[in-house]
Amino acid sequence: MNVYMKMVYKEALKAYKKNEIPVGTIIVLDNKVIAKAHNDRQKKHNVLGHAEIKAILKAEKKLKDWRLDKCEMYVTLEPCKMCQTIIEESRINKIYYLISQKNDTKNNPKYIQTNDCNSIQEQYQIILNNFFKKMR
Repeated sequence: MNVYMKMVYKEALKAYKKNEIPVGTIIVLDNKVIAKAHNDRQKKHNVLGHAEIKAILKAEKKLKDWRLDKCEMYVTLEPCKMCQTIIEESRINKIYYLISQKNDTKNNPKYIQTNDCNSIQEQYQIILNNFFKKMR
């Protein structure tokens, strides 16, 4: 899992460098990364430019199927309500995230906050805090 969390952190850094909310996502099938993405809402002027949605679209295209029930998602930040709905519709099996947004995923066993990636969590929390400080 640590390897995947490092990858989503790198995706989040790409978004951060582009002045986007630093969120990165990867989708894994059979221990292989099949899609990765980061936020680009501002650049593309698109409300759907969330990392999770972009990664889902890439995975669907690669698998030629909208059903991603054998896949796992790794994401830096707990998905927002919109992304949660799309994740549920795509039937992704498990969703692992670094940082909680206090969304209502704690009652859903598919959503798991990682606790074994402390150094990555700390690094991510720093860039997330820096991003929002810059925006104020």
